[in-house]
Amino acid sequence: MSRESEADLPGEAEAALPGTLPEALRAELVAFRRDLHMHPELGNQEFRTTAAIKARLEKAGLRPRVLDTGTGLICDIGDWDGTRSALALRADIDALPIPDTKVDCDYRSTVPDRAHACGHDVHTTVVLGAGLVLAELHRQGQLPRPVRLIFQPAEEVLPGGAADVIKTGALDGVGRIIAVHCDPRVDAGRIGLRHGPITSACDRLEISLDGPGGHTARPHLTTDLVTAAARVVTDVPALVARRVDARSGLSVTWGRVESGHAPNVIPQHAELSGTVRCLDINAWRQAPDLVHEAIAEVATMHRAKPEINYIRGVPPVVNDPVVTELLHDAMSARRGHKSIEDTEQSLGGEDFSWYLEHVPGAMARLGVRRPGDLTVRDLHQGDFDADEHAITVGVELFTAAALLHARMQLIDAAATAG
Repeated sequence: MSRESEADLPGEAEAALPGTLPEALRAELVAFRRDLHMHPELGNQEFRTTAAIKARLEKAGLRPRVLDTGTGLICDIGDWDGTRSALALRADIDALPIPDTKVDCDYRSTVPDRAHACGHDVHTTVVLGAGLVLAELHRQGQLPRPVRLIFQPAEEVLPGGAADVIKTGALDGVGRIIAVHCDPRVDAGRIGLRHGPITSACDRLEISLDGPGGHTARPHLTTDLVTAAARVVTDVPALVARRVDARSGLSVTWGRVESGHAPNVIPQHAELSGTVRCLDINAWRQAPDLVHEAIAEVATMHRAKPEINYIRGVPPVVNDPVVTELLHDAMSARRGHKSIEDTEQSLGGEDFSWYLEHVPGAMARLGVRRPGDLTVRDLHQGDFDADEHAITVGVELFTAAALLHARMQLIDAAATAG
């Protein structure tokens, strides 16, 4: 068989790299993921999810620590020596406030208007499975450097639960951190990697416009708030886009515009809300001032009084090149280099970026599309589902990364000592 046809076969280093997923554990993890999928919980409400993770880790002889908020937990594997030598594996555990619309699915959500439509149940199961495999390797003396499992709540709640987790000291002793995110555009059995930015910054914007209303027969005696709101909708994104480098991808997009109750009454109040997204971290830091200035200019032109609530979200996830190569080497060792594809920078936001403000790390896109499936599904849609083969791929990617990271640490330590 030629190398070109080996994309789904183990790489050359497989024989020297333990940590593949036993069949019994594979089946257990699929069942675990389906249980989470049936019982989705929103950010900071993940009590059942936290309890399920904790119970399974304790069954394996580990000592997970539930966060002070009562949801989310941290679990250490291996021997800690007081240095920043640990590799952290991060999963987000919350669901979305949307209905599960899948049909003919035995494990669809049992909670009204709640669904794991972003794949966090898969992320959680992958980190749990990797932790169980790595714990066994440590008992066998095959894990020379520690690993920390981070099960993070509230990724979907701006500015993200990661900031709260970091405040608990979750990164103490951690030298690098990795994560995956489900990608329904990539076939199960493959991952997508990218050096540098892989997601965008994402902030939230809420605006109120006020002014004296009146009769539509006499708009000259009023502040025409409907027109003012319409101009904010169209002019603010254009103004902002012209005040930064076009390559930064800074964009304002509206999700809600609301004003008025009658066709012949000019209202006194209007509300708009949307998102501000940005590909470049430096432009993201300028974004609040630029957006405030643009809104004030447009509103003043139409004699409307603006009140702006700019809610800071998350910066872009910027993959560290060394950690990205670690994921590349880990996937190559497990399934060959043909199982890796380049991925584009997404305009979606991810609070994994907050960890990268403190330690180098990288996120991979985990393929969850059933090979040959031509159905177009996306994240944050009620019919989202994942090919569960992705769980095996994610677990073996993370275990390989942990082992290769340990080898890197040993080599670095030997070089320093020499």
